[in-house]
Amino acid sequence: MNNQSWMHGLKLGARQLWRDLRAGELRLLMVSVALAVAALTAVGFLADRMQSGLWRDARQLLGGDAVVVSDQRTPDAFAQKAREAGLQSNTNVSFPTMARATAPAGAELASNAAASASGIGTPIPPATRLVALKAVEPGYPLRGRLEISGQSAASIPPLGEVWVDAALLEALNVQVGQMLGLGERSLRIGATITREPDRGAGFMGFAPRVMMNMADLASTGLVQPASRVSWRMAVAGSDAAVGQFLPWAQAEADKADVRGVKVESLDSGRPEMRQTLDRASQFLNLVALLAALLCAVAVALAARSFAERQLDACALLRVLGQSQRTLTLSYGLEFLGAGLVASVLGVLAGYGVHLGFVQLLAGLVDANLPAATPKPALMGLAMGLTLLVAFGLPPVLQLAKVPPLRVIRRDLGSVQVRSGLVLVMGLLGFAVTLLMVSRNLTLGLITVGGFAVALLVFAALAAVALLLLRLVVPDESAPRWLRLATRQVAARPVFAVVQVSALSVGLLALALLVLLRTDLIASWRQATPVNAPDRFVINVQPEQAQDFLAHLKTAGVQSPDWFPMIRGRLVAINGRVIGPDDLIADRGKRLLDREINLSHSAVLPGHNPLVAGRWMAEEADGVSVEEGIAEALGLKLGDRLGFDIAGQPHEARVTSLRKVDWASMRANFFMLFPVSQMPDLPMTYMAAFRSPEGAPGFENAMVNAFPNITSVDMRSTLAQVQRVMDQVIRAVEFLFAFTLAAGLMVLLAAVGASRQAREREYAIMRALGAGRSLLVQVQRTELLGIGWLAGFMASAMALVVGWALARYAFEFAWQPPLWAPLAGGLAGALLAWGAGSLSLAGVLRQPVVQTLRQAAQ
Repeated sequence: MNNQSWMHGLKLGARQLWRDLRAGELRLLMVSVALAVAALTAVGFLADRMQSGLWRDARQLLGGDAVVVSDQRTPDAFAQKAREAGLQSNTNVSFPTMARATAPAGAELASNAAASASGIGTPIPPATRLVALKAVEPGYPLRGRLEISGQSAASIPPLGEVWVDAALLEALNVQVGQMLGLGERSLRIGATITREPDRGAGFMGFAPRVMMNMADLASTGLVQPASRVSWRMAVAGSDAAVGQFLPWAQAEADKADVRGVKVESLDSGRPEMRQTLDRASQFLNLVALLAALLCAVAVALAARSFAERQLDACALLRVLGQSQRTLTLSYGLEFLGAGLVASVLGVLAGYGVHLGFVQLLAGLVDANLPAATPKPALMGLAMGLTLLVAFGLPPVLQLAKVPPLRVIRRDLGSVQVRSGLVLVMGLLGFAVTLLMVSRNLTLGLITVGGFAVALLVFAALAAVALLLLRLVVPDESAPRWLRLATRQVAARPVFAVVQVSALSVGLLALALLVLLRTDLIASWRQATPVNAPDRFVINVQPEQAQDFLAHLKTAGVQSPDWFPMIRGRLVAINGRVIGPDDLIADRGKRLLDREINLSHSAVLPGHNPLVAGRWMAEEADGVSVEEGIAEALGLKLGDRLGFDIAGQPHEARVTSLRKVDWASMRANFFMLFPVSQMPDLPMTYMAAFRSPEGAPGFENAMVNAFPNITSVDMRSTLAQVQRVMDQVIRAVEFLFAFTLAAGLMVLLAAVGASRQAREREYAIMRALGAGRSLLVQVQRTELLGIGWLAGFMASAMALVVGWALARYAFEFAWQPPLWAPLAGGLAGALLAWGAGSLSLAGVLRQPVVQTLRQAAQ
């Protein structure tokens, strides 16, 4: 093709694009593309900004760019390497200890003297609470912001002063300005901590915080050679310097002669919220994928309908001398231009929608989100163009092959259902783009692969149903509207299969979304329900067990989780002594390097489903292992484990593996013996329960009655998890509107694709005397039948795809509702009827003369 032909084709394409845009010929197609791009870019912008924000905030949550954690004073080699790399460093020390309320000078002596003089008993001991003590150096924190009493702290606590959590003031009945006893010292409470950037997410991180100056630590006498203290050396600097330090630090921590040292990087900034955020991202990505798949079907049907309407005009252009190359270029330019315009509009709409997401998800990160990068916009533009290339361009490019003879023979040059190289390449590109958009290979493969298989199944079942329909066409005794409707469907077998398949795919996406929005979100909420335990109590002695449970019952606590707590060390596997050096995985090394929590119960906890093996109550030789621990230790069913429990050996065989959701706020254990009694082993008890409503003095009364117990208040953490879930679900429902709009586009496109053929058929039937009421009955019957079949098949397939997503992508136990296919069939019939009434209403309102003229053209 020479330059003149190129220019002619470009001009012709530009004129056609402008004409069809003004005439509304491309409206449905462009709306479908814009919706798909808007849905994908809205999620893309949000995910991009949240990823950047969480990456940034992880540094604040660590208190630095990386942290070296050790159970002894941080080795000098790490500090020296940090200095050589040009990094700032700061060390703090944290450990659990007991804090006591200290009365003002003379007050305690007077109180005790009064008690002795009155003869009412022994002197009253001061109130005590377990606290998480942290001693910090000047310059803390390197990243993030420390706030006291609602304001940024200019420095660390001064000498002789501590800052505490507000919960500790209530627990000890003290106020700011009073004294707090820590070991051999009494220090003044100077302020309350309202924000601590690197607050630990571990179990002891939930105890009230007490922060002090590192220079005061030695005088308390709390740190002794055998004390269990965590030393945290944080470093901060440029990305290049941190990138140089991290590999060296990790290699140094992995050396055989270095014990009790681990390196935390940005990946571990907020582990307690990671599972929630990952699931939120998967939900949003799934909704965006469903919107894209719906819009792909709408684009394919709209493009085919557009091509059919352009057949006559294209034949006339061929008569006037236009070549196939010129027409190919002009129509290709028109579609690409329309796709580019629609994609740009979709990107702009997606950016606006993601701003709504940010407002709905406010609170997931502590500070304002960073600005979005261009990547989501580029991905959206690529998706829009890929949609057109994969589903819109093939039928339109066939217009160039329309023979000029169609001007006098209307049966020639109709759009054929065939793929071609463009269709194959486009479909592959669309599948790859969807996998990239999904951000999760399992989620993408199940969704894309499930829809591909579903499309083939729908086409096969539709063909079988059509064959059966042709065999059982009602005889002359049946009503006329029923005979006409069945014969019309049977007269267009290929088109009927395409229409039913397209409707089924659209309804499959909608059915999946409805099921996920109800059943899967309900399962998600059940993992951390509103009535989940908000308080854990440990260190209940066996002789206190009955009295403690009675105390909880009297206070109004309902059905507490109650488990024995055994501390033991795994020392042998299958008769072979094993230690940390025998394993490669860091998690396995840490498990063998310390005691772990064990328990026993004859009844399998309802929140611990089995994934392998069997649970046999009172099997004295058995033990059930959490699947993640089994993987870290390389355990399998049948392995014999040897434990050292307070100097007593104990052996058991792995009989089952359990799945444990550590974010569920329930009592969970690494290993569980399936027996009701283990009297020979030393143990304490733990309880997890919901605090009674309207009992402000509940904790004080409980601790006063049982002063040796440790009570951990989880209310703020549980409230945070519930708040995150509510915000994420609101965001999913917000995007739900896009998918519904995309589903409506599919229904309109699927039904409207037959508009031209129906106009001709109705024109002939009306000319032969058929009344408008009869044609309305025929149309309604056809739409209801096709919609019911599509809805039934889609809902049945949605159960299969939904189960796969629940099992392998979201990791939920899900019981599919077996009534869904019947409900889906009814919903499909009503939706198809409604969409048909909107799309085909004008066909029956046209005068007979006009329809006859259109049929003759």
